[in-house]
Amino acid sequence: MARLPKGILGPIIGLVGPVVGVVWNGVPYVRSKPKKKKKKKGKKSLRQLANEGKFKFGNDWMIPFHPYIIAGFQNLPIDKPAISIAFAINYSQAIIGDYPDFGIDFSKVVLSIGDLPGLEEPVMELVAPDRMELRWEYINRRLTSFDDQIMLVLYNKELAMTDGFIGGIKRTTKKCSFQFNEELIGKSMEVYVSVISLNRKKIANSVYLGRIEP
Repeated sequence: MARLPKGILGPIIGLVGPVVGVVWNGVPYVRSKPKKKKKKKGKKSLRQLANEGKFKFGNDWMIPFHPYIIAGFQNLPIDKPAISIAFAINYSQAIIGDYPDFGIDFSKVVLSIGDLPGLEEPVMELVAPDRMELRWEYINRRLTSFDDQIMLVLYNKELAMTDGFIGGIKRTTKKCSFQFNEELIGKSMEVYVSVISLNRKKIANSVYLGRIEP
């Protein structure tokens, strides 16, 4: 705040808008407010650009999987959000390629981690343009339960889109038929399956079943 020690006609001391009033050797005068020097940002290295690019690529790619990842990682004994854990795992093992041409090794994608036994000998088949069928064997193993539920995930790279379900089909059913979103008709799809307990407290490791071609 500026001061007028000798009245309105006296000298200005202090800041007034873009100018500053000062007194030097008894002589009052005004000068422009000094401009703040902007720190020059150094040019990012190729390694920095690659790390940032890979991070963004991974984040964007994972968004359609969030509902399944939340179920698949929520019970791990790690004090971190499910999305963060899944991101770290898939960032290190599923993302391939060099900056700026990143891609995904779909066989290494992880959507769930747990001790629950998975399905026995799962087999998938496209039985209609908008419908796939999944079949498996049922063996009553230790830690399994008759009411364990199936988690099925389909993903299309072109549309960056997932479809599927969590629960509703029991392990003992040994097969299910799933009618997927009509937008996926005629598209190739990566298919993953897992098993989750009815109370959502236990889950199996996700398994990549391969690609469905139209």
